[in-house]
Amino acid sequence: MLLQPVNRRVTLRQQQGTSQAVKVTLRMIAQRSAMALVLVFTMLAVNAETVTPNEWLERMSVAIKTMNFEGTVIRRRNGQSEALKVLHKVIDGVVHEKIITQEGNGLEIIRNGNEVHCILPDKKSVLIERWSDDSTLFSTLPASELRFGSEYDLSIVREERVAGRRALLLAIRPHDGYRFGHRIWLDRETAFPLRTELVAGDGALLEQLKFADIKLDVEIPQQALMSSFNLDDYTWYAEPARPEIIDAESDWSSDEIPAGFRLLSTTHEIMEDADSPVTHIMYSDGLATVSVFIAEKKDGPVQQRSTVGASNSYSVERENHLITAIGEVPPATVRRIAVSMRQK
Repeated sequence: MLLQPVNRRVTLRQQQGTSQAVKVTLRMIAQRSAMALVLVFTMLAVNAETVTPNEWLERMSVAIKTMNFEGTVIRRRNGQSEALKVLHKVIDGVVHEKIITQEGNGLEIIRNGNEVHCILPDKKSVLIERWSDDSTLFSTLPASELRFGSEYDLSIVREERVAGRRALLLAIRPHDGYRFGHRIWLDRETAFPLRTELVAGDGALLEQLKFADIKLDVEIPQQALMSSFNLDDYTWYAEPARPEIIDAESDWSSDEIPAGFRLLSTTHEIMEDADSPVTHIMYSDGLATVSVFIAEKKDGPVQQRSTVGASNSYSVERENHLITAIGEVPPATVRRIAVSMRQK
């Protein structure tokens, strides 16, 4: 009987020792797990750093062209904001899209490839338009790596969160005042642009596109891409006839074009009932684009300059011609190009 208390004390000590061993073991497991997590995040950070900014742009270009998505995007420009519900699906390389304004008259835009139906429910009208292959939301972003990149610095700034997803902030900074800068937040997993900003040289925000919520790489039923309205009693309108566009050479050129801008194309645009074609010359630095239109001067006042959002234009008269330069570039750029146009 005298041995029983001793046995109990020994058993208790054994239990305490076992408990202490368990605690030590658990602590070691927790430390190793923490070290493993640090290693994983370090590897992810290294992987992000080993992908160059141009490679991120290439991945972004592929994501824009191929990925299905659904979400709500907030667009800011001209000091105003609007919310848009967007459903986007790509079938055999053809874009099918539905955009619904969340305020105002409930405008719907239904896109099937290049054919677009703009549905105005308050006017019970549908306007049929033809659009280019450019992305509806991301037409101002670089389609691929900057081909004339010496005019810009391209860098990965930091990681943030956008629409609940991890994103890398990519900055495109111009070297001079003749072009705007870009900030692009790319989804870490897919390189899809979750937020984009167009910024002036002083850092002022010109335009912003930001997803409040988004689902990427989702299956979107075809029915969801159809109009929400019964269009049986709507009036349908076709857009005015577009000009006939012919590739051509021109004896017009700029003798003081800003560094980095190069000639992309020259065309003649022939409108119905027009006395003469309009010459369209396009310049680009690989990211920013400026269009120059040269037409016969007509009677009446000429608006020299105008600004709509980030787009600026400048017009000058030269002999019997009206020259207008327009693009999403600073006012100094369109003015310099327009004023420097000369006929050989």
